[in-house]
Amino acid sequence: MSSRKESEQLLSQTNLLDLAPIRIADWSDSGDRIVIHRPKRRVQGLRSLVDKALDWLAPARIRLDEVGTFAWQRLDGSTTAGSIAKAMRMHFGESVEPAEERLGKFIQMLRREGMLAYPGWDDEVTKDARGAVRIRKTADN
Repeated sequence: MSSRKESEQLLSQTNLLDLAPIRIADWSDSGDRIVIHRPKRRVQGLRSLVDKALDWLAPARIRLDEVGTFAWQRLDGSTTAGSIAKAMRMHFGESVEPAEERLGKFIQMLRREGMLAYPGWDDEVTKDARGAVRIRKTADN
């Protein structure tokens, strides 16, 4: 079993509401909404051809709705998912229920697309002196 698989198995047994995901994709603020710039996949070998085709077909930018924008602005690596869900509930009320489930699916999708990471679980996530997030890929990924 590779360390990536072991990490995923341990992560599946962890309360994700206690983790503080961090944004790793480039993004911009269009006033009332956040626009995420989809990162290019960095896979080598036979999969790279498929990934290049998927990158070509996928939208280059994703414009978030009001709830997604609210959550994205708080995915800073220090605010837990549980705290963000509570803030969503306070700000939007019943319209975001069940808030934890909705946020969890949003985070899961962003992580799968390489737009955010769990520090300590995913590849080495660091911030430089200007606060920019950097990820160092591990050898077995």
